[in-house]
Parts: sequence; structure tokens; C-alpha cells
Amino acid sequence: MLVRAAGGIVLRDGRVLLVHRPKYDDWSFPKGKLERGETWEACAVRELEEETGLVADVGRELGSTSYDVAQGPKEVRYFLVRADGEPRAQNEVDEVRWATRAEALELLSYDYDRELLESILR
Repeated sequence: MLVRAAGGIVLRDGRVLLVHRPKYDDWSFPKGKLERGETWEACAVRELEEETGLVADVGRELGSTSYDVAQGPKEVRYFLVRADGEPRAQNEVDEVRWATRAEALELLSYDYDRELLESILR
């Protein structure tokens, strides 16, 4: 069974928003699994708010990543989102950070996230 998830990429002043999840001890973009009947875009907005407190306006789809998890193959679609205010860590996230491109490429825990970021910022 395909695990479907969506996330939001927030770009501001030449920086990208990253989140740290203590459960996995990883840095990534805000994201999470779709709920029953939820659209990809709605999931991206909901997850961003749940993890960072930011209320977003969703924009275009930026790309997707695919990888295997315990439940099977997982696809995560990412959307450009616009959000005002300052993020704060909450729920499954213990730290949020605005990172420059170079900082993000070092902080991100997974190659597929780094590849996605590089494709966005070309």
C-alpha cells in the first residue's frame, strides 16, 4: 500500500524553513500523512500549521520524493507555501530553523530532501 504524504516548502528572504523531529532525530521540511479524504494541498497546509503554527496559503507543486518506510513505499508531494509570522516548534517537532541554501544542504538528513531543495533553488 502506498503511503501518501504532503509537505510545505516555506521560502523567505533567501532562506528555507526546516523542522527537527526528535523521534527520528532528523531535519526535514514540514510534512505528514494525508488523512482520509484530504487533498495533497490541504495536507501540506495542515501539517505546516501542526508542526510550526504557521497558517499557509498553498501555491504550486514543487516536486515529490519517494522512499520506502515500514508500511511500504511512500510518496511525499511538496508545495510552495506562503506563511506570515514566525514559526514555533510544536507537536512532533522540537526545533524550527530558517536556513540558507548552504545551511539547509548541510542540515537536511536525507539525500532526497537535498535533491528536492537543489531542484527548487536552481
